[in-house]
Amino acid sequence: MTAAPFGTFFLPGPTEVHPDVLAAMTRPMIPHRGKKFEELFAASQPGLRALFRTTRPVYVSTSSATGLMEAGVRNAPSGAVLALVNGQFSARFASIARACGREVDVLEAPWGESFEPDVVARQLASRRYAVMTVVHSETSTGALTDVRTMNALAKRHGAVCLIDSVTGIGAAPLEFDAWELDYVLTGSQKGMALPPGLAFVTTSESYLKGAAQAEQRGLYFDLIEFDKFAAKNQTPNTPAISLLYALEVQMGRMMQEGIEARWTRHEQMRAATEKWVAECAQRLGIAMRLLAPDGKRSPSVSTIVLPADLPAKKLVPAVEARGYVIGGGLGPLVESTYRIGHMGDHTLEGLGRCLCNVEGALTALTAR
Repeated sequence: MTAAPFGTFFLPGPTEVHPDVLAAMTRPMIPHRGKKFEELFAASQPGLRALFRTTRPVYVSTSSATGLMEAGVRNAPSGAVLALVNGQFSARFASIARACGREVDVLEAPWGESFEPDVVARQLASRRYAVMTVVHSETSTGALTDVRTMNALAKRHGAVCLIDSVTGIGAAPLEFDAWELDYVLTGSQKGMALPPGLAFVTTSESYLKGAAQAEQRGLYFDLIEFDKFAAKNQTPNTPAISLLYALEVQMGRMMQEGIEARWTRHEQMRAATEKWVAECAQRLGIAMRLLAPDGKRSPSVSTIVLPADLPAKKLVPAVEARGYVIGGGLGPLVESTYRIGHMGDHTLEGLGRCLCNVEGALTALTAR
C-alpha cells in the first residue's frame, strides 16, 4: 500500500508527522539508565525550554497529556478547584479533579466562547480556591483563552493556575517565565507534530515546592520524582525511547524554523481558514461560519458550523474520499460542526489544497 502524501492529514490531533521524524523511531534501543539516554534526554531540553519560553526544566512523561492534567491536580495544594469549562477538554479537566477527590466548582462559558476576566474574578472572590484549571486552546471548539490574564487572576486570589496548552504550545504565543505561569502542559501529537505518546510539562519553583507537601500526588505522576530524575537527564519511569528519538529530530526542525516564525505560520493558517470560510459560504450560498468569535480563535484548530440541513457526519467522509482527513464535531457539536487542524508542520500551501477539497465536497453535497 502506498503511503498518503505529506500534507493530507488535517485532523486536529494527532497531526501529520514528517517522514524524517517517523524514520528516527527505527533507531535501536538503548538502556534508559545509561549515558546514551542521558545525552538523548539532555539534547531535547534546550528546544523544549525554548518552546515553553522558560529557563525551568521541561519534564517528559510517557503518557498522553491527560496524565499530566491529573498530575497537575494531584501535585497541587489541597483545597477546592475552580474549573473554567468552555468545551470538551476543559470539562475533562474538571472531571479529572473530581476523580482525584477534589471539590470542584465549574464556571461555564458557551462552547466556542472564552472567559471574561471580570466574571472569573467574581467567581474567584466568592470563596477560597486552591486551584484553577483552564484550557489555552480548546480543541473541541477552536476557542483561544487569554491564559496570561487567567493566571494573573488566579494568583491574585491565592490559587494555582493549571493550564492545558495541548493545542497551544508550538502554535500560539505562550511565555511561561515572562507571564509568571505556574503549570503548563502539552502533548506530543498536536503543535509539536510528533506521534502520540509523550506529554510535557513545566512548573514554577513555587508550584514544585508546594508539590513536595502534597499528600495525594501518587506515584507515576509524582512531579517531585520527575524533577529529581530530570536533574540527572533521566525519567523516573521507563520512557518511550523511540519517541524520544523522534523528539530529538523534531526539536532540531523546530529550532531551525524558530518559535516566533512557527507562531506566525500558525496565525497565517488561522487567517487563511477564516477567509476561506467566509468566501466559501458566499460562493455556495450556505450559512457556514466559524464557531469561535473574531479575536478569540485558535491558530491551530478551526471549528466550523454548518447549516442544519447539511450534517457534518456526511462531510467528513466525503472529504476523506477526496484524499484528505479532517475532524468531526465533538459532544453537543457532533452534528453541526467539523474541525480542521492546521497545526504542526502544515503550510499555507498544503492547507489551501485541503480547503479546496473541503469545498469540493461541500459543493457536491449541496448540489444533491
